[in-house]
Amino acid sequence: MAVAQPLIVGIGGTALPGSSTEQALALALASAEREGARVRLFGNKTISVLPHYLTPESRESAEGRELVECIRQADGVIVASPAYHGSISGMVKNALDYLEDTAKDKRVYLDGVPVGLIVTAYGWQATGSTLATLRSIVHALRGWPTPLGAAINTSARIFNDGQCSDEGASAQLDLIGRQVYEFARLRMQDPRIMETAD
Repeated sequence: MAVAQPLIVGIGGTALPGSSTEQALALALASAEREGARVRLFGNKTISVLPHYLTPESRESAEGRELVECIRQADGVIVASPAYHGSISGMVKNALDYLEDTAKDKRVYLDGVPVGLIVTAYGWQATGSTLATLRSIVHALRGWPTPLGAAINTSARIFNDGQCSDEGASAQLDLIGRQVYEFARLRMQDPRIMETAD
């Protein structure tokens, strides 16, 4: 009997194509894919063109509809944000706001879904508060943050052409991908494992 492949959806990046944040996200997704997951990345090309949520334009956004539909099917999610002035970026927050469209679904928001979190910053100061903010958002969306959240200092320019030259950061990203995959597989085997109370 074939084992179902969990779908892991990545959301994140910056306004710059190929940013360190998006490369970190892609590496975490690649880790999940090596374990056997199907993966989908919503990076710069999506989040940079999403209209502000709840504007009339947002209702017409093909990118917004595609993001929401993919999240509805997701067995796991990985979110990556740069740390801007001590918190997540407006673009990443706006993309997450689109999940409000799932408020009346049978599975509300990210209820019971494992969520890996990645923060990149040009220095260490903002990583902790930004990671805490992402955890709070995931809790509000009823998701389950994985035990490890990656806080990555990119000041040494450790990402290049989709590779990470820092062994510690690379190990964090690999583990996040594996944890999201493993928790998603567990939940697929028994949906009660990560249920939350209404």
